[in-house]
Amino acid sequence: MPRFLGIDPGTKRLGLARGDELGLASPQPALVQADADERWQALLQVIETQQIDEIVVGYPLNMDDSVGPKAREAEALAARLRGSTGLTVHLVDERLTSQAAEATLPKDKLREVRASGVVDSRAAALILQDYLDQRYPPTLPEEMS
Repeated sequence: MPRFLGIDPGTKRLGLARGDELGLASPQPALVQADADERWQALLQVIETQQIDEIVVGYPLNMDDSVGPKAREAEALAARLRGSTGLTVHLVDERLTSQAAEATLPKDKLREVRASGVVDSRAAALILQDYLDQRYPPTLPEEMS
């Protein structure tokens, strides 16, 4: 099974998740470098060191399915990744994943945790898991007769 990297793109942080050989997504440390070029280089290093085969980028469509500025940024990131790595890059609808990730955290810790990138990486795991579930739907064991 290929190794997947899920990315929840943002202007300040990149949430990351990795898909394992069982088709399960798990959050990885987010890239939180203040400098965008440093963040990009760190992303390329993650892709290389983890021997990633395919990349899944969150695609923040508007609620009416239209493509807004954030979705265009995700498209640009996907194109840049394709050009720099030669890997297959998938765009996956990510609407409401950050809210779902935030819902798992205590409200009083949300500001602190958000800055660390934990929410972004949890969102990346949700995005990647959605993709993996579609690509590798779970199979139920046959009933015993």
